[in-house]
Amino acid sequence: MNVYKFGGASVKDADGVKNLFKIINTQKENLIIVVSAMGKMTDALEVLCNAYFHKTGDTASAFLHIKDFHQNIINDLFGTSADEVSRLTDNLYCELQNIIDSDPSLSYDYEYDRIICFGELLSTTIISAYMERQGRKAKFIDIRKCLITDQNYRNACVNLEFSSQLCRKTFSFQDTFIYITQGFIAGTTTNQTTTLGREGSDYTAALLANLLDAESVTIWKDVPGIMNADPKLYKDTEIISKMSYKEAIELSNCGAKVIHPKTIKPLQNKGIPLYVRSFLYPESQGSVIRELDERLNLPPIFIDKGNQLLLTLSPRDFSFIAEEKLSHIFAILAKYRLRLNLMQTSAITFSFCIDLNEAIFDRFINELQNEYEVLYNKNVRLLTIRHYNEDIITKLTSDKNILVEQRSRLTARFVVADEKK
Repeated sequence: MNVYKFGGASVKDADGVKNLFKIINTQKENLIIVVSAMGKMTDALEVLCNAYFHKTGDTASAFLHIKDFHQNIINDLFGTSADEVSRLTDNLYCELQNIIDSDPSLSYDYEYDRIICFGELLSTTIISAYMERQGRKAKFIDIRKCLITDQNYRNACVNLEFSSQLCRKTFSFQDTFIYITQGFIAGTTTNQTTTLGREGSDYTAALLANLLDAESVTIWKDVPGIMNADPKLYKDTEIISKMSYKEAIELSNCGAKVIHPKTIKPLQNKGIPLYVRSFLYPESQGSVIRELDERLNLPPIFIDKGNQLLLTLSPRDFSFIAEEKLSHIFAILAKYRLRLNLMQTSAITFSFCIDLNEAIFDRFINELQNEYEVLYNKNVRLLTIRHYNEDIITKLTSDKNILVEQRSRLTARFVVADEKK
């Protein structure tokens, strides 16, 4: 049994869905298909969620955009025979309409998860119907019924033992050899929807592979494999044909977009290889991440992470930045669910880089200012170079305003001002 994961870019339109079917149609072994929301629908649902919860913006317009986007894809796929699948999606729209017609709770994270899930539910409903129309039926599974988590909304923790029991019962392959289900979303024992963190569909695929002892996981992307840099930002990039689990974890932790940070561990625990292949060129071999005995001679790998916030904190009483102060700072970061991308300490200052979140920015800064002098730079970039050499560092940073620099044996990192801002 294998697991295929298709992200939003691969199913952003009707042609993408048709291409997914072509890839699936060549498979003769047991297969689970994990699918994300189509295109940028997670972003669109976030707009709807914010308008609903904060009572700002136009919920009707945001909702109409979501419906029109999916209806256009349905019309392109099914033509004059679109009524049947439209009835299925209409049921989902009614559920969503009932939510936004009611008063929101006091928990944004709770409301976020029960609204954002409709992106994945709509995509899998449409794709499942299309596959059946083409004569290749895939059994539809609502992953929320078998991937069970706690109630830590927006970043839920999976109950592996309970989920394993449910998944093995659900994905039995007794009456089908293809299942289709949702990435990113999950559920609680009380039937509340949760999510696994943004870009969590990779993690869903890895979890299912681990719980069901899959032979492999394949993530289908718009790049030919694991690249040493984002080809949209850098010229002369190259494919890295194979990589160890350890290296992949280091890259994902530094911000590499090709793999979700939590994806590797479930696979490494069972020795399951992860393939990264191009849905544009499915005949190409792509890249593989697996346990490797040999030490690879990897090229310099560049990770360019934008939309960063650089802060420097100094205690107002001029006390040292020691364990007590750091514990307090980390507690504030945890409260706002902010992850450190880089940190650096001196005797009386603590500097760190995090993703910029404008929605909580003012409250976060105000809380820090209760105890610290706070300096910050918005919209900076975090540039990471794995397996660096001096020539590469000079080439990539010579024309940049470097705000923070760090180096270890294998990794050099630079916080730089973003020239585009």
